Amino acid sequence: MRGDPDCRYTCHAHCRDLVHLGCRRNGKLMDCLAPHDTLDSSYSSSQDVQKEREPHVYLSKEEVKEKIQSYNSSVTDKLKMTLNANGIYTGFIKVQMELCRPITVQSSQRQGRCAPSSQETAFYLPEGCVNTLHISSTNTVREVIEALLKKFFVADNPAKFALYKRCHKEDQVYTCKLSDREHPLYLRLVAGPKTEMLSFVLREHETGEVMWEAFSIPELQNFLRILDKEESDQLQLLKSRYAAYRGKLEEALRGVLKPG
Repeated sequence: MRGDPDCRYTCHAHCRDLVHLGCRRNGKLMDCLAPHDTLDSSYSSSQDVQKEREPHVYLSKEEVKEKIQSYNSSVTDKLKMTLNANGIYTGFIKVQMELCRPITVQSSQRQGRCAPSSQETAFYLPEGCVNTLHISSTNTVREVIEALLKKFFVADNPAKFALYKRCHKEDQVYTCKLSDREHPLYLRLVAGPKTEMLSFVLREHETGEVMWEAFSIPELQNFLRILDKEESDQLQLLKSRYAAYRGKLEEALRGVLKPG
């Protein structure tokens, strides 16, 4: 397929997301990468629906400068963007962690490099946890995910996670998964500083999307241990619930059958 009538490059539709080109038109550098929007139906609390594919807006250096000035004038939390002489700009993004499964943390990282052994602990992140990252316009989604995991000392493979963008439009909340090579700070700049217009969310991949062959054997074994623990906890919770229900029924029966 061809994205522009003046371009002679041809690509198969199934290969489009695997190809990354840098093109110039009228002196403007363009990133020829189409966004990959997907419908996420597993998080019904946010009323996610499939978002229409939006055309990518390419900005010249002068347009970037104007955008940054406008962005900084609207910032209320002092997290402003800075434009460098080489055209690269830096700034902050906030990422909400919406992880359903526990993460594996290397405790030895907190103790320092001289720790005698590496110990790993699995635990759940608090619901609604938000992390702020300082990144540049060249950082990709994949690099942002890796930076988030590194900040939390997470030992899990970055391929297990995906970054989503969430926005409000016409009283609806749209959520779509970002391609690994998209640039979050650019999206933040174009949308402005308001999180109602755009926010970022880190989630696990859907089970069917995870590339299990990318994980090492110890990682896969750790996943199995976590699943076994989750299953055991759920069974124990279920047994306790039915035991309490049975006790109330037996108590009610004793009251009815008690000679009076």
